[in-house]
Amino acid sequence: MTKKVAKKRPVKKVASKNKTVKLDQKKQIMQSIIELIRITSTIVPDDVVKTLLAAKKNEIKDTTASYAMNIIQDNMDLAKIKSQPLCQDTGTVIFFVYHPPGFYQNNFKELIKKSVTAATVKGHLRQNSVNSLTGENAGTNLGQGHPSIHFYEHNKKEVEIKLVLKGGGCENVSAQYSLPDTTLGAGRDLEGVRKVVIDAVYKAQGKGCGPGALGVCVGGDRADSAYFAKKQLLRKLDDKNDIPELAKLETEIVEACNKLGIGPMGFGGKTTLLSCKMTHANRVPASFFVSISYMCWAFRRQGIVLDSKKNTIKKWLY
Repeated sequence: MTKKVAKKRPVKKVASKNKTVKLDQKKQIMQSIIELIRITSTIVPDDVVKTLLAAKKNEIKDTTASYAMNIIQDNMDLAKIKSQPLCQDTGTVIFFVYHPPGFYQNNFKELIKKSVTAATVKGHLRQNSVNSLTGENAGTNLGQGHPSIHFYEHNKKEVEIKLVLKGGGCENVSAQYSLPDTTLGAGRDLEGVRKVVIDAVYKAQGKGCGPGALGVCVGGDRADSAYFAKKQLLRKLDDKNDIPELAKLETEIVEACNKLGIGPMGFGGKTTLLSCKMTHANRVPASFFVSISYMCWAFRRQGIVLDSKKNTIKKWLY
């Protein structure tokens, strides 16, 4: 008697469902990043607005400086209402991603790139990224080193994303000094640091869309010193340095720069500098670099915390 061969039951394909879930997760992550880009490009953070409005009150009424500060406030209000970029130069797009252990950085990097392109299509970012060798503009804000993405592992369950849009004008007046600087009489000490930082602000004059804000690193090699200086721009303007010597120097530099008479946009006045944030890094005895990262009044810096399950925006950081 011939045995009956049992028919194989069709295997349920659960992979397609999992794939759909993954696609939905990716889509939600992109939506959150695009919204981060939109807010960063169009709305000045609360700590910066507070500092700008306080500075506006200090300027003498009916002066060019006061007029410039009024224009700045109008610009902020219109950009927020219309959800349009604060500046025609939406700058270098710099991401700082803080993630839990076991995180797939390459996958997330691709989602960031796709989000940057989508934000460019929507008009949240201008088509500002140009190939340095050919001058070609792909219109996507993608290219070698752009966007700039930095990853850090932390002990939290959620992913935190911080974004800085660094304009070319303020980047142009950023500076790096090697101490001692005999022309300024600046030695290898904090007094020498103070002199070169003030010199950088003086040389900037009205360039860089002042009133500006500074991130400063004392020490490190050329590359890391500049990087750590720029990373200081992630600090809130009203925080206080944990290192007493640097906290004191930050205050002194702001006070000294606001006595230079350069003022908003270089038109004269009392507000040349909004803040100065400083850090330090070890160096080798042969070198003593001081790096200054200058930020314009349109201080485009924002951050979000992603919900660990839904990937929606759980919290805004600034």
